[in-house]
Amino acid sequence: MSSSLTPEARARYWRKNLSWLGGLLAVWFIVSYGCGILFVDQLDKIKLGGVPLGFWFAQQGSIYVFVVLIAIYVVAMNRLDRKLLGENSD
Repeated sequence: MSSSLTPEARARYWRKNLSWLGGLLAVWFIVSYGCGILFVDQLDKIKLGGVPLGFWFAQQGSIYVFVVLIAIYVVAMNRLDRKLLGENSD
């Protein structure tokens, strides 16, 4: 970010950044804790490659979701940076 940003622009940037972080961490929590622990009995009725789905989420699924969430965060922050810097390039 450029040092020429106004305090309002910086505050807007951090609000948006924190909202993305909160949303993505909530999804990760739901997938990790919910699918791997809370809903495991219901998910184990479904098989994924011969493995119960609840077990799969507990062992691998939450890691895959986390990697996808990192990619989503990178794309979102790049867009936010371009938008913010584009507004203040005048």
